[in-house]
Order: sequence, then structure tokens, then C-alpha cells
Amino acid sequence: MEADLKKKWDVKKMLLVAGTTMALVAGAASTLPSAYADGKIKSDDPDKWISLGLGLKTSFAAQEHGSANRGSYSNRFGVDFQRFYLNGSIHKYLKFEINTECFACPGSINGAGQGGNITQGGSTPAPVGANFFGGNSTIGLLDAVGKFEFTPQVNLWVGRLLVPGERGELNGPFFMAVYDGFKTPFNSADFSGNFGKGGAGLYARDHGAVFWGQVDPGAGHLQYSAGVFTGLQSSGGTACAGGPCGPNQQGSLMYAGRLTYNFFNAEKNPGYYTSGTYFGKSGDILALAAGLNHQQDGAGSFGNSSDFTAFIGDLLFEKPLANDGGVITINAEYKQYFANYNKTAAFTGGAGSAAANGCFCMFDGHSYTGYAMYMFPKPLGIGKLQPYARYTWIQPSESSTRKETEAGVNYVIDGFNARLTALWQYGDLATKGLFNFAPGVTGELAHVFKLALQYQY
Repeated sequence: MEADLKKKWDVKKMLLVAGTTMALVAGAASTLPSAYADGKIKSDDPDKWISLGLGLKTSFAAQEHGSANRGSYSNRFGVDFQRFYLNGSIHKYLKFEINTECFACPGSINGAGQGGNITQGGSTPAPVGANFFGGNSTIGLLDAVGKFEFTPQVNLWVGRLLVPGERGELNGPFFMAVYDGFKTPFNSADFSGNFGKGGAGLYARDHGAVFWGQVDPGAGHLQYSAGVFTGLQSSGGTACAGGPCGPNQQGSLMYAGRLTYNFFNAEKNPGYYTSGTYFGKSGDILALAAGLNHQQDGAGSFGNSSDFTAFIGDLLFEKPLANDGGVITINAEYKQYFANYNKTAAFTGGAGSAAANGCFCMFDGHSYTGYAMYMFPKPLGIGKLQPYARYTWIQPSESSTRKETEAGVNYVIDGFNARLTALWQYGDLATKGLFNFAPGVTGELAHVFKLALQYQY
């Protein structure tokens, strides 16, 4: 009898514990954030949320004379970019952004990780400070941004973030109008292969702070961004222990800014970011912008330093034609870089000597690129065709000219979130590259064919 009572009591306790646990779980669940179809995890507080996403750009490329024996086309699949996105808000005025990148993913052209440590044209050296991205051998931190967003006129972002200047860098690879977007000389933070001594950033990011907003109180036709960054760092000391001596011995900072005027509809993007096209969804766009980067002693070597100044002018025109006639998009960019160090002394001893001399051998000269595209109004299957043509010209002050003609077609399924591309390129840009501007650089004319896809969520 006593045993039966004990069993009944044990059962009651189990039921009580189970009921209490279920009540606690139900109560806790009612306070947890809910997931919605818009990709955000939200709480009851509308100012607290987290957004998760990802991006992938992958391609197959065949480059003339690109095989190991230089006698045939290369044939290579590659992952050009692969990113995870994390954005969130913790307060009405306080937000954050953290993104990652596959730094060492092999690209379809050169087989090296994309960005600052690419070796192009066979003998082109990686820039000083590349170190194969240091510890970022696979997936590493790309962006880490703390955001103070107060009004449309004044906002502040701090951390590891994009250096303002040109539309191309602020588009990033996933918001370019074309797949293969980066075709002109890089700014310091993208020419560099890493942070720290000998480097100036990575993938156009640097550590710093940016104020951004709109000047006019209305629609935002006049937009600005202005920031200060660490910029190029150099080793010091009598023997420059820990790395080769660099030009920036006094630790000067990098200053960067951009001013955009929208003549028609104002562009709407997160923060000071930009886009290469709006696929006609923003109506008539005519945006003219000027950008500036400057760092004292930001180029050259210890004994051959110079200031670095970059001026960029770019234009975006987009017109949805009447009567559902499709969309015309035109992008144009002009760059003038000033880096007046002694090129002959910096590169004396061969193509690899710049790194050995501790030279941060930035581009010195001018370049321009432009492309025009037309998106057909009627879908073909699940997407729309968008053929385009592009031309790029690069004129270094003391190195050989680079040029490239490109034609291709995008198959736009869901804007920047789902897009296929087939393209053809011809010129010597693929063989001479965008990093080695030493006197006497040579490279042959070559055809490049590429099939690519871009996904984002």
C-alpha cells in the first residue's frame, strides 16, 4: 500500500514538473523574436532586429595563353566571392553590420584569392603587406561596422568599413551592373593585401570613421560621405624590425570623401553605399559624383616616398523608356592618381624588387572606363536579357598602357539576387594586371571568355 502511494506521488511530481516546464517554455517562447519572410528576426521592440544573408559569385573562365605552357586557353572554375551578411539594430539610433569573405577562394582567372594579393600576368608581384591575407586563409572578417544613425543629414559609421571615393568600390562586387566590375586601378585599401605594417587595408576596407548623409532636407539629391582612416602603415626603428621600411614613417592618416548630386530621382541605398543599376525600378537617374582620397607619404618606399592623392569622377544615367520600352543604363568613371615617387628606383632589380624594397607602389596616372547596357522589357523564361558593351583604358605615368574591350549579356532573374552572365573580353589588361606599374611591363593581347552566376539572399 505504501509503495502504491509512493508511486502515485512520484507520478504527481512528474506531472507537476512537466507542467511547470511546459509553462516556462511557453512563456519564454512568447518573448523570443519571431522570424518573418523578409529575412529579419524581429522582437516585440521594432528597433531590435537581426538580418542574416549570404552572397555567392562563381564563374568559369577560359583565357587565351592562360594555360601552364602558355600555348592554349586556361580552363578554370572558381569562386570569386562568397560572403555571409549579419546586420542588426539594438536601438533606434544604434545599428551594426558584420560581413565575412572567403579571402583565399580561387578565382576562375588566376586561381588565387581575390582582392589585394592577386598575382596577375605571370610575373606581377603581390603588393607589400599581402602575406596571403595573414591568418585569413579561408573565411575572415570583411566588415565590422558600428552605426550611429540619427537623421538623414548626419550619421556616423565606425570600425572596419569601406573607404568612400568611387562608385565602383561602394557598389562592391554584388551591386555592380556587370559581373566583372573592378577594371581600373585600386585605391590604397584595395591595392593593399592586408592590415598592419606594410598594408593599408583589405578589399577596399580600412579601420576608420565615416560621416555620411544628405545636404538638402528634402529627397536627398545632394549626398555626401567623408571619413578618416588609418591608411598605409609602415615599419619603423633603426633597422625597421618586423618588416621592410615604408614611406609613412610619421603615421599620417588617410582622408577620403565623396559628393554626389542626383539631378532627377535620388538614389536610395543603405548608408553611403551605391549601386551600379536599379534595373529601372527607381525611375530616371542621373547621378554625378566626385571623390577624393589623400594620405601624406602614402606611396613609394622609405627612401622614395610621395604623397598619394586620388581624384575620381563618375556618372550613372538610367532611363526606363516609355511604353514599357526597356531600361537604358550608362556608367562612366574617370580616375586621376598622383603618386610621384621614383618608379625606376622603386622597381630596380626586377619585377619582384618592389616588395623587397618595401615599396607601396601605387598607380600613378589616369584611367577611364564606361559601359552601356539595355534591359529588354519582356521576360525570356524566368528572367530578362540585358546586353552590354564596355571599354577600359589605363595610362600609367611610367609604365605601359592597358586597355580592354568587353561585351556580354546578363540574364537578370531577380535583380542583384539572381543573375547569370556570359561575357567576352579582349585586350592586355588580363595579362598586365592592375598591380604592377613598373617601367617596361609587357603583356600580350588575349581573349577571355567567362560564364558566371551571382546569388544573394
